[in-house]
Amino acid sequence: MLPAVKTAVQNRPAAPRLPLAIALLVPALLAACVYRMPIRQGNYLDPAAVAQVRPGMTHSQVRFLLGTPMVPGGFDNARWDYDYYLDEGHLLHQQRAHVTVYFSHNLVTRVVSDVRSPPVTTVMHGGVKYPVPF
Repeated sequence: MLPAVKTAVQNRPAAPRLPLAIALLVPALLAACVYRMPIRQGNYLDPAAVAQVRPGMTHSQVRFLLGTPMVPGGFDNARWDYDYYLDEGHLLHQQRAHVTVYFSHNLVTRVVSDVRSPPVTTVMHGGVKYPVPF
């Protein structure tokens, strides 16, 4: 290199790094602000409806109260399983519930349930209440 050019290149101030940092940081921050829709899977399990299922009820009465089971007995119709799962996004809040109805001679013999509260129907995101799709 020529001495004059070499001196000019060496004396040039360093390129400002702030615009580059902003150009890289802004997309990363915007990616964190993406709305993720809640994912609901399974049967809507209302504690009031689950509490109404009693021994002695028929299959059709249980289906009327709880709906079609998520996991019906493939070869044996003596057990119906109802599952519920809600992921509100980012795996921060999950809600799970499970009900098993046992039958004998086409009548309910017992109900096993861990349903304590009704499923979430709305979620808050950024101070705004959104309905959870079914």
